[in-house]
Amino acid sequence: MVYFQISPVGFDCGIDKNDCEKYPDFCKECVKEQLHKIGLYLDQNLKITIIDSEENRIKVFQDYIWQKFLNVLNIKHIILMARDSGLPIIDYPLSGAGINIELLLGFIQANITFSESGTTTNNHSNSGKKYPFYEFQYETFNILLKNREYIRICLVLDHEASDSLKNLVIEFLNEYESRYLDRLELFINTKKLDFGDTIDFIADTFNIKLVFPMTLTHTFLPDTLETIKKNTIQKAIIDFAKKLLASKRFFFIINLIDEVQKIVNIEAKVILYEIYRLLEQNFIYPTTIEIAEDKVLKFHESNATRLASNELISPIIANDDAINELKKKAESMSEEEVRKAIHTYIKKAQTAEKSLIYKEALREYEKALYLATGFDFKDEIGSISFSVLELDKKIKEMDLEYALITAEKAEKKKDYINAINYYKQGLKILRDVQDFNGNESRIKKLEKKILNLQKYL
Repeated sequence: MVYFQISPVGFDCGIDKNDCEKYPDFCKECVKEQLHKIGLYLDQNLKITIIDSEENRIKVFQDYIWQKFLNVLNIKHIILMARDSGLPIIDYPLSGAGINIELLLGFIQANITFSESGTTTNNHSNSGKKYPFYEFQYETFNILLKNREYIRICLVLDHEASDSLKNLVIEFLNEYESRYLDRLELFINTKKLDFGDTIDFIADTFNIKLVFPMTLTHTFLPDTLETIKKNTIQKAIIDFAKKLLASKRFFFIINLIDEVQKIVNIEAKVILYEIYRLLEQNFIYPTTIEIAEDKVLKFHESNATRLASNELISPIIANDDAINELKKKAESMSEEEVRKAIHTYIKKAQTAEKSLIYKEALREYEKALYLATGFDFKDEIGSISFSVLELDKKIKEMDLEYALITAEKAEKKKDYINAINYYKQGLKILRDVQDFNGNESRIKKLEKKILNLQKYL
């Protein structure tokens, strides 16, 4: 049997407090009774807090998410090591703090030895427990350490650890040892390192994605846009995110909060709560600086030959009368006229893009790019190339969404031939953008689905 502790979980009893004779004296007993009915196991660890309005519920989550954010902002480095040998298992820097890990590990081992012998003046809490916290000063950082049976975790922090961060460390150590016990025992016996794929679990536990570089989804469906527009904070968040992305390939949540606060006089935790909701819906999503920069680099490399010879990126306007006319006109245009024309095409493209007329936007961008490459305007080539790439991805994502929705509808109707056909279209799109988006898991799921459907033919 595997036991799961679910926290925090919300439960709506379904009864208005004004209509309930038992409110508030018997609420906890009533909740326990209802949980028992649906088969949830309850013990002494159960904690029930009454939140008697939607407004208060939102405030609780705002505080909860804000504390998550403060905790991860405080962490500069995470090191996981074997408890007995002190050998590092995971070395996970969250910032460019420039810490010498070898010196730090030596410092840690010395301080733990002194602490356990009772000859040090360094603070450490919970000393009466089997696995106490150790807290040291190292250079300008605060060090938080905690042992478990097989492993030891070291957090390099800007400030002292909050109680919620310490609780998170306890939960992490318990689950990490439980999840990866076989690997830990193998490492202790053979010193074989096999923990690279556990970094995702560490990142999820400590909410590291909140300090990752962020970008926006490329596809906002009309219904989605209408919903966001009705939420003034979310609208401001999306608008400022676009503004930040105009000059860089990514943005950080802390900068986004600062930008929104300059205009909207609202608490930072309220803004973060709305950002978090957009994150959960994948309208904002985390990336890495390496991926964001590599994406642009690969784009330039794959198109370098064509750009150098002033060829079009895609054949979408190859037979367009407008581009043929532009080719003739460009022969006698001055540099100043070309820059003005590029600016005009970009404006037209941006207008079309805002109106969700993506194919037309792509035509205008590529006209601008044709002129920029012909006159070797390197700055314009870079920015327009990125716009073309991003817009092409939007089109692919819309095509992907259409293909998958149509395939699912066909599958429900047991029209397996059409279902397979549309799933294959979706699979092709995913493979085309795999290098940029890391779609391996989605590709495998689609391949498996297609194989399963082929059994019906």
